[in-house]
Amino acid sequence: MASPTAKIIDGKAIAHTIRSEIADEVRLLSEKHGKVPGLAVVIVGVRKDSQTYVNMKRKACAEVGIKSFDVDLPEDVPEAHLITKVHQLNSDPQVHGILVQLPLPKHIKEENVLGAISIDKDVDGFHPLNIGKLAMKGREPLFLPCTPKGCLELLVRSGIKIKGQRAVVVGRSNIVGLPVSLLLLKADATVTTVHSHTKDPEAIIKEADIVIAAAGQACMIKGDWIKPGAAVIDVGTNAVSDPSRKSGYRLVGDVDFAEASKVAGFITPVPGGVGPMTVAMLLKNTLEGAKRVIGQ
Repeated sequence: MASPTAKIIDGKAIAHTIRSEIADEVRLLSEKHGKVPGLAVVIVGVRKDSQTYVNMKRKACAEVGIKSFDVDLPEDVPEAHLITKVHQLNSDPQVHGILVQLPLPKHIKEENVLGAISIDKDVDGFHPLNIGKLAMKGREPLFLPCTPKGCLELLVRSGIKIKGQRAVVVGRSNIVGLPVSLLLLKADATVTTVHSHTKDPEAIIKEADIVIAAAGQACMIKGDWIKPGAAVIDVGTNAVSDPSRKSGYRLVGDVDFAEASKVAGFITPVPGGVGPMTVAMLLKNTLEGAKRVIGQ
């Protein structure tokens, strides 16, 4: 019997749709109130990957009409100076969102910096108050973290049922694993988190209607770990060496795509799945922050 192949969830196309929706709303705000949303992007040091992300975010802002405020600080900036900078952005009425590109240099305590961002401008959704509200029933955070929000948006816009379904999240990072499991709970899924100390992860993943892979391990989840027809959202971005490529490497997810796409009902590719959604959700969060202030 020929094996059915999964429907590919095209994150690029979905993100493109969302970005044009955002551009329309930004235009309306500008026409009605003469103001546009503003996003401050703070980067410390010269990490190659961080620079790439930041440039992508700034370019995306320009495309939808969001004004971006660039704050580039040297690697050895004192923590107190960075926090002062954050406070200045907190009180700038043109800035509706503040994003501090992680990771920060070793001498700076991430928690202190993220805690200094005003909860009203926390477009990354990492402020402890936002995460705390996400964890509570009947409370709504002001912002949801971008990648988890993007994962759910992919499910919803692909017509995948979440309510009452069994969801397994692989990984428990503060940035993806933990918040995405809280979001799935809020959406009435039954959620299990698989992590490095989980016994027999394969058996647990096999029961899932929805798998969110965010472990950061190349092709860890094999095709026979997937329940036939399941929806697989692959957050992993791992570089594996590939001599046939000019760069010498290619990007793969945490799921073995070639195998899993023969079993799953829906699957996101890497690249072109979750990645473009993260930036789209950042823009959406910035727009939402601006609408709370401008639309008063």
